[in-house]
Formats: sequence, C-alpha cells, structure tokens
Amino acid sequence: MDASAYSSPVGAAASTRFDAVLFLSFGGPDGPDDVMPFLENVTRGRGVPRERLEAVAEHYLHFGGVSPINRLNLEMIGALRSALTDRGRELPVYFGNRNWHPMIEDTLARIYRDGHRRILVFPTSAWAGYSGCRQYHEDIARAIDALAASEPASIEDPVVLRKLPQYWDEPAVIAAGADAVRRARAQLPSAGVEPRLVFTAHSVPESADRAAGPAAEGGGRYSAQVYAASSAVADAVGCRDFDQVWQSRSGPPQVPWLEPDICDHLETIAEQGVRQVVVFPVGFISDHLEVIWDLDNEAAEVAGRLGLDYVRADTVGTDPRFVEMIADLVERYVDGRGDQTAMGCGDNGRVCRPDCCVPVARPRPVSA
Repeated sequence: MDASAYSSPVGAAASTRFDAVLFLSFGGPDGPDDVMPFLENVTRGRGVPRERLEAVAEHYLHFGGVSPINRLNLEMIGALRSALTDRGRELPVYFGNRNWHPMIEDTLARIYRDGHRRILVFPTSAWAGYSGCRQYHEDIARAIDALAASEPASIEDPVVLRKLPQYWDEPAVIAAGADAVRRARAQLPSAGVEPRLVFTAHSVPESADRAAGPAAEGGGRYSAQVYAASSAVADAVGCRDFDQVWQSRSGPPQVPWLEPDICDHLETIAEQGVRQVVVFPVGFISDHLEVIWDLDNEAAEVAGRLGLDYVRADTVGTDPRFVEMIADLVERYVDGRGDQTAMGCGDNGRVCRPDCCVPVARPRPVSA
C-alpha cells in the first residue's frame, strides 16, 4: 500500500467514486476506568500537569465516567445510514475517533479489510482552526501511516480518504439552530421582554484563533465563523441583538484566550438588569462533556445564584435536518465531483495550506 496516497495530488482519479464513509469524531470515555487514559490521549505531548487532568476527570466522573458523545454519534450514524439508504446510496458508514475507541487507526484497518479504498470522511467539527480542521487531516494521515505499516504495499490499489468541507454555514445547520433557540425561548415564563440570546463556543488561545486561516486573510477565521453562524441564527429568530461568548477555557492564565467566559458574562448581564437568558452552544454539534458540565452545571448554577431564568438550547445534532445535511455532503462528493485539489479551510479536499490552522507553540511547564 502507498502511504502517500492520501496526500498525493488527486489528478485524473478525481472522478472516481467513493465507496464508504468514515464518521470521525473526538471520542469520549465509556466508563470510569476510561477517564484518565482518555484524558492522557487528549493531552499527550502538551505537558499538562497531572493535577489538572485529575480536576477535569472529576467532571467526567460526575456523570459516571461516561461522555454522551459516543452514544450521540452512534445515533447520528444510524440515522445517516438510513438517510443514505432512502436516497439509494448503499454506502457503509464506519465510526472512528481521535482520542478513544474505536480509534481511527483500528477503524481504517477494518475498512481496508472490508475492501473499501476510497473513503469520504465526515468530521464532527464544523469549524476552522487546528483542533477543528487541521488535526482531522493529521488524524487521517496517521491512520494511513498505521495502515501502510500493517498491510502489503500496493501502488495499484491505494487508499484515499477525503475530508468533507466545513459545514457551519449550511442552511440546515442554521435552521436547526434557530428552531433550538425557539424551543428554548418557549420554556421561559412570560416576562414581557425578549430574553437575552447568548451564543457560546469552545474558547481557544487568541494566537490559535489568529492561526485559524491563511495569513493573507489575517487569521481569526474560527472566531469569525462562529460569529457569522451566531448572527445567522439570531437573524432567523428575529433577534437584533445577541452576545457571543466562550467556554471551556484551559491552560495557563498568562496565555490570552477568547473572552468573555459564559459564567463571567452572566454576571455582567445580571448587573445590567437582564432577568432571562437563552444560551445556545453554537460551537458544538452535540452534547460534549463541555456542554453538559460548563453549561448545564456551572453556568446554570451561576444563573440560579443571580436569579436569572436560564435555558440552554439543544445542540443541532439532535435535529433530523442535520443528518440530512450530512447525507447532502456525501452525495455532493461521492461520485468524485467537487474541487478535489482545494485545501484546508476551502473545500478541504486534502490538507490545510502551510500557513493555515497551524498549531501554536505551548508554554513549557515550569519546574518546581
């Protein structure tokens, strides 16, 4: 097998049909014994202190050591299989993860043994940035390398994995988000005024945000995409004013991250006289641990202390239109159509441009 097949130019093979789909996600623990090994996978090579991992582990253990992400992904995969079958597309859909089982390396080996050689990859991140875009390309390349090390070389029978484009601005995503906000607003008691609409996404270091896009465009593509998606949802529900905030910050305090934090923001708007809040986690397609811990626990507790009526809107992955959107993306590219020479934050045919979504240097831990 040719390990460079993924990164080589697509060329004349661009019109060749794809014959399988890989649903590629972040991963999450399935029980208490998985929590620390999972967190060690997530933070490998970053020099994160053990005490920090233990603190985060308590968030998972609060929910029995089980992240909801694997179950929700499996539900979406089942729905996607049905949607593709309904469209006459008999494509197998496989499940792989970056940080926990089923790991992408094991899944790709299974795909290969099942006879598939051209695979479309759907990532469960809609955004630009290192962890949301480039790292998925790195996951794919790592799995290709692992497969090349375990299978006989075959230049005539290469494996090609093609990451599908970012989809944060797909109409179905915006429509699903708008309906989630409407349902959340309907849960609030009548107060004679519109509740404050607050959008939240995973914070990243400011330097990482600047790297999330080609240097010629000034970077900052991740935060710009999040803001644009928030604005589109707000427009769809007829809301002229909204707030964009962030959550799940980690790392040393001397490193600037995107702000304000959701809990700090709740304090601010309470001081302004706001009494009702709808929070929509626009940056997450499903209920990651960060959503249910940061928003359903910490932010909800802050809101309760401040006397705010607080509702968290659903993530879009629970909406059937979201699964149909994935099927639309698959159909758009399965027959070899689309710009398969574009890179990274464009059409995502191959890998990110050299100056796009690069990982930022992390501060070295200080020795005692």
